[in-house]
Amino acid sequence: MIVVATADFEVYHGVVQELRDRGVPFTTIEPDDPWPDDAAVAVVAAGERVEVPDGVDVVQADPERPRRAVEAAAATLRGESGRTVVGVDPGERPGIAVLDGETVVAAFQVGAGEAADVVRREVADAPDPVVRVGDGARLIGARIIEELDDARVELVDEAGTTPSLGPGARGMGDVLAAVNIARIEGEAIASRDVEPTAGELQRIKDRSRAASDANRAIDEALARRVATGELTVEEALALHRGEDPDGETSDDGGTP
Repeated sequence: MIVVATADFEVYHGVVQELRDRGVPFTTIEPDDPWPDDAAVAVVAAGERVEVPDGVDVVQADPERPRRAVEAAAATLRGESGRTVVGVDPGERPGIAVLDGETVVAAFQVGAGEAADVVRREVADAPDPVVRVGDGARLIGARIIEELDDARVELVDEAGTTPSLGPGARGMGDVLAAVNIARIEGEAIASRDVEPTAGELQRIKDRSRAASDANRAIDEALARRVATGELTVEEALALHRGEDPDGETSDDGGTP
């Protein structure tokens, strides 16, 4: 049983909410209350002095990172001491999966420009984490790798990582692929120099034309920014029309 034993309200609130969200059984006590007989893991505030019975493992919780404490407590309860591994399935909206050992503890799907920030946040306090990036969508993947210059990154052959999706699972493919990528050892890599080919740029232009109400394609400079994940096709079209990506007209009335 996980026991939350802290006088720190912020830690208490954050940890209890995380435990409830995950459906993990737990109980709470005041630090000087009697301990339940089935206590196995204690969660206390970082730096807090709490008398814990012999045989009970202790996890110290940072009030800013309650989820990390809950992950550590749950892993301890399972008898795991897993490494944090993040899998990334690159694309216009990359799938991201965070694993603690063999257990998926978090999953995201965000815009390509946000992916590196999400990954950095997830590995910030983890000891010896590894980030595994699929080798598809190579231009966006290269940009993500470049932005993760302070992490161990491996490039993974992502062939066969996207699962077949049944009814009701639409939209989950990229995240499930990221889980599979996280479980495959790849080649350590610090950067990936990739230039968009003429064909790749033309396909982006064709996509922009199909998405445009006026049947207009974006120019090559904007297509390159889409290719690297800096912009979505919709944002590039807005800039091409002389608007900010949020739809407001720019001062110069043209593409930057």
